[in-house]
Amino acid sequence: MNSSTSSQTKITLGQYIIAPLFLLMVGSVIYTAGWGIYDDTLVRVGTFCLSVIILIAAKLIKNKSSLISKLVDLCLICLISAAVYRYYWVSEELESGLYELENIDILYAVAGLLVLAEMMRRVVGFPLVLVCLTSIVYALYGNYFPDVIGHAGVDLSELLTTVWYSFDGVFGRPLAVVTSTILIFILFGSLLETLGVGDVLLKFAFKVTRHFAGGDAHAAVLASGLFGTISGSAVANVVGTGVITIPMIKKRGFSAKFAGAVEAAASSGGQLMPPIMGAVAFIMADVTGISYLNICLAALIPALFYYGSLFAFISTEAKHLGMRPQKEDAVITLTLKDKLKCLHFLIPLILIIVLMVQGSSPAMAGFWALISATLLGLIIEPDLLRQPKRLLGMVVNGAKSCATITIAVASVGIIIAVMNNTGLGLRFAEAIQVVGEGNLFLSLVLMAIGCLVLGMGMPTVPAYLIIILVMGPAVTALGVDTIAAHLFVVYYAVLSSVTPPVALAAFAAAPIAKANPLALSVTALRLATIGFLIPFAFVYQPSLLLIVDSFSIVGLVIALLTTSAAIVLIASGFASKGWLRLLLVIVGIGTILPFWWIQSVGGITALFLLIKARKEKPRN
Repeated sequence: MNSSTSSQTKITLGQYIIAPLFLLMVGSVIYTAGWGIYDDTLVRVGTFCLSVIILIAAKLIKNKSSLISKLVDLCLICLISAAVYRYYWVSEELESGLYELENIDILYAVAGLLVLAEMMRRVVGFPLVLVCLTSIVYALYGNYFPDVIGHAGVDLSELLTTVWYSFDGVFGRPLAVVTSTILIFILFGSLLETLGVGDVLLKFAFKVTRHFAGGDAHAAVLASGLFGTISGSAVANVVGTGVITIPMIKKRGFSAKFAGAVEAAASSGGQLMPPIMGAVAFIMADVTGISYLNICLAALIPALFYYGSLFAFISTEAKHLGMRPQKEDAVITLTLKDKLKCLHFLIPLILIIVLMVQGSSPAMAGFWALISATLLGLIIEPDLLRQPKRLLGMVVNGAKSCATITIAVASVGIIIAVMNNTGLGLRFAEAIQVVGEGNLFLSLVLMAIGCLVLGMGMPTVPAYLIIILVMGPAVTALGVDTIAAHLFVVYYAVLSSVTPPVALAAFAAAPIAKANPLALSVTALRLATIGFLIPFAFVYQPSLLLIVDSFSIVGLVIALLTTSAAIVLIASGFASKGWLRLLLVIVGIGTILPFWWIQSVGGITALFLLIKARKEKPRN
């Protein structure tokens, strides 16, 4: 948004009325990160209730809905307020161990869950609602299911006690991690977006990649990787940066579906890139007990391979189209202000790493990153304080982003409660072991398919939590390292956003690219092929993760060489035709697997292709 126009735009009365709600959310997040949790119950339950009210209030002030719709929204606010008030009263009584839920308690809990379901539908989508509803039905009527997945059934009162009136359900551990650690980084990402850091990173990426034939497409990959690690949302990243990158990629000469696919694949991969990984790194640290820095170290090489593969695919496509590097005068120049704006991103990122190395908590690191970015914004743009509309926009965007992730993660609490009450996760692990018959490769394939199905249509954080609860025990039972098992799940949760038929990131890119959504998603799937293979690579060759007990230098070198060869082979394969394409892709996939004779053939073939490519010149 242009600064001059934003300062002249009037703030509406409705925005003034609900502004305290947004300020309360932002203030609570900042206080919790900087000074700690003042009351665990108030932070979890209060943040959840405030999130619901904020999202509904933001819709109400738009004044575009009908009177009936507004009345429904007001009823939702009243219901969630009453349900949360009842929670405080009942939870204290339940602590005595002598209280049993009454009918009125059950009604309030059901009302709260219905409001949560409606908010899920609005901010996440129907798939998560369906998963939560299915889990509740399974808990209540498990005695009617086949023995392999069935259970004795859970009483409604018992289920609601766990799901709503305890810290084992909606207000459970995932919500605690989000409110204490993750929201400050969501706020940080929203601040950077409002300060225009995304546009500056794009300009920087264009400058860095000017010597590549695929110029603009390579720039989109680099910029999306940089900003995607903070934004935490593939769809938001596509919409935010894609409006600039996709038209430029098309203008460069790439097809519409290829341009959109590049942005979708690159934006999705941002959540695989350390140091923040779209906030998944912090959730994973809490779930696994592995330090945040070790998780970042383990995720680094696989993430670099993923983005390296995107660069390779773009290069082969550019070569196929006969493209050459752009001339110097065609490159967007960085002004002094642009260079200074890069500090908004660079200094806080360095600060996060330094503080974490020194032993600070992730929340404290995020707190100081937010403070430093805010101060830099005021120093670089001193007129910011005279732009009330823009300042309010920062608060509103930050609060809405925090509210959205809070609703999504609170929903996961329902599934966690069902898992704990029924033991479904262990049954699923046993089922995979039986079907896989102890075969690691077959079990991993089943895991990957399950992850893609469960992850479709969901943001990465809730998708990861759901999948690891269901699938995690199955992988670790096969002897896979804990960090490898969790990263395996994260990769497929992320890549579900480019996997047809849902492919949210690809479908978000389609209208911008003016391309067929399904065709675009298929192209994005092709570009992300290496991403689907990398999890198998670090399971079979764990030295790629650097921190595992079985790490060895020789193992790392072999893993680097074989994975690099796979990228070259598969990228060359997709640029070829007929039987040669099929052969190169098959050999490339085989090179990832731990069969020395296939790896040897793949390595020699990849070396031959590289030598051949250096001797060839692109067509004019």
